[in-house]
This record gives sequence, structure tokens and C-alpha cells, in this order.
Amino acid sequence: MSRRFEAPVRDGNRFTLLSDAHVFFARMLAAIDESKHYVLAEFYLVESGQVADLFIAAFARTAARGIRVRVLFDAFGARGLSDADGARLRAADVDLVFFNMPRWRSFPRLFVRDHRKLLLVDGAACFTGGTGLTDMFSPDVKPDSYWWDCMVEIAGPVLDDWHALFANTWKRCAHRELDVVVKPSPALQPGERGRLAASAGLGTKEVGRSVIKRVRKARIRVWIATAYFWPSNRLRRALRRAARGGVDVRLLLPGALTDAPVARSVGRLFYARLLSSGVAIYEYQPSFSHTKLVLCDDWVSIGSSNLDRWGVLWNLDANQEIDSPAFARQVEGALVQAFGRSVVLRHASDVEHHWSVLFWRLLAQAILAWSTRAVSRLRRRFTARGL
Repeated sequence: MSRRFEAPVRDGNRFTLLSDAHVFFARMLAAIDESKHYVLAEFYLVESGQVADLFIAAFARTAARGIRVRVLFDAFGARGLSDADGARLRAADVDLVFFNMPRWRSFPRLFVRDHRKLLLVDGAACFTGGTGLTDMFSPDVKPDSYWWDCMVEIAGPVLDDWHALFANTWKRCAHRELDVVVKPSPALQPGERGRLAASAGLGTKEVGRSVIKRVRKARIRVWIATAYFWPSNRLRRALRRAARGGVDVRLLLPGALTDAPVARSVGRLFYARLLSSGVAIYEYQPSFSHTKLVLCDDWVSIGSSNLDRWGVLWNLDANQEIDSPAFARQVEGALVQAFGRSVVLRHASDVEHHWSVLFWRLLAQAILAWSTRAVSRLRRRFTARGL
């Protein structure tokens, strides 16, 4: 079983940024209802509630029309999905598979998670980004505390690569081939260039490697939004070097509203050296910023990756890379609005730390060291088996 997925740069695509949950949930549900051949869905966070109900109903309606609906949820991320909702999907003839069900005999493998977020409809429309099928992302259900996120709607030849990636993961989980033949996606004119970048866990670094390469090449700006800030040493060095070279380097990170306060506190220990190099850090205030966006000049990467060290070790992630001035302007607009809703930090003295953060940092480093050794052992085991 190959753990490396490589896709080429493809032209003739169309990309639309969806930075409002009202819009992206509505567009995703409409695409499901308009499907003519198949619907493929892959999500990490799934939890029973109003949002999940909408998608379960849409999947069921589609399957009732004779359309093949194949759904892949991560077993840990979807632990909030009730047994009754899983039964509703299966009763509607939706083929539901869970990624990496817990098996305590192989404890380290429990940490390998499918963190991707994907909805692919026929060869016509694809959506990826950072959202999940949970009420946490809904402004209607949680108007004062919903998580802010972005998705990208995609049309064009790159959909063939997303289909192939889904098929690989499906076979890995279901232990059978995906029974959905790809509907080729024709090139659009005028079109935009894009590439699917995918990391398969166990230390594969395709998404992060591509971002670092673009950060090093940037001449005007590097703007990055991530929900969990524990970047690699290489990425931090690239950011500091870019800022010292006169590039406008900005990070959009969660403020006090986050689902991982300890992780945020530890991540803030990286701020001082970045700030001293000229990096500007914006902490989002209205709610938890869960979005994952990279803007380097006119190049964008959007998807499931937080560019964090834990994710590199354990997560299956996938980002859509887009080389387009027009799409870059869409991302610029969304990030400028987010910067305006943030507290900006420009000096190391702007950051305060609670005394306990040092303890949590030591603990995090110990966990990361154990994880690195565990991943190395797992990779050797897979190599020995020819997987």
C-alpha cells in the first residue's frame, strides 16, 4: 500500500472561495441534490445535530434516486455521530465506512487519523477546506460561538485527482475497490492552474514541503491562517527569513476562543522569535478561527492541513493548491476582513505567558518525541511488509 500520492499541476480549473458557512453548507447540499452519477464524502469531524441531519437527509434523498453515495468518516473524529444516525445512513443504502476503527492491539496506530474534508459530486463539483459536519460550524445553531472556517468550491480537471485520492483511502479502509468510475472533468476556459497536495500520515510532508517552498520564493507577502500553531523548525525559519527580507509576513491564529487552550498557550512560546524578525501575528477575536489558508504572493493552499508537527506525524491531510491572481484576491479579501477582527501583536513584549505553560511545553515535547519514535517504528513495519 503506497503512502505517497502525487498529482500534477493542471490547468483549466475554476476555484471559488466560500468564507461564510451559510454559503458553503448551502452550496454543498445543493450539489448533493443536483448529483446525477455519484457522491463521495470524506470528513474528520462529524457529530449528530442539525448540520449532520441536513447532510444525512441529503445523502438519503440522493441514494433513493439510485445515485451511488459513498461516505468515509474518521472513526475518532466522528465519535459524536450517534449509532442511530449511522443506522439511518445504512438504511438509506448509503455505503458508510469508518477510517481506522480502534484496535487496542496496535496502540500507536490509533493516532493515525483521516483529517481530510472532501465532498466530490460527479465530475462537476468538489469542495474542500477545514469544516466538518457538526453544529460547531453553523452560525444558525451557534450564532455567538460558531467556528469560523473557509471552503473552496472546485470545478475542472483537478477533480480527477481528488477522486483518485478518495479511491485510495476507500480501498485502505473498506478493503475493496471503490465501485464508482470517475466521471472525467473537462478543462474550463478561461481556467486556473491548480494541484492537489496530499499527505498520508506517518511523517509524510507533501503539504508542508510545498508551503515551505513557496514561502521561500515569496517576494511580496506570506499570509498564513491556521487553527493549531506548532509549525516545524523549517517553516519557522522560512517565515523569519522572509520577514527579515522585507516580505509582508502575517499569521492569523486563534485568540482566547479555542477548543485547545493548552495547545494555544504552548504555541505562543514560538511568538517571540517570529515577532523579533518582523512577523506580525493576528489573534482572531470574535470566535474560534478554525480556517486553514496559505497565501504566498498569488499562490494559495487551502484544505485540511494545520501545518502542525502532530498533523505531519499522524494525519491524512489534503490541500488544494491554486496559482491564480484572481483567486488570490478572493483570499486576500477574506483575510483582510479577519485581520480587522483580530488583535495584532508586533513585539515580544505584547505576549504574556502563564507560569504553567513551561510545564505543558515539556510535556508536549515528550509526547512529540514519543510520537516520532512510534511513527518511525510503524514506517519500518510497513516497509518490511512491502506496504
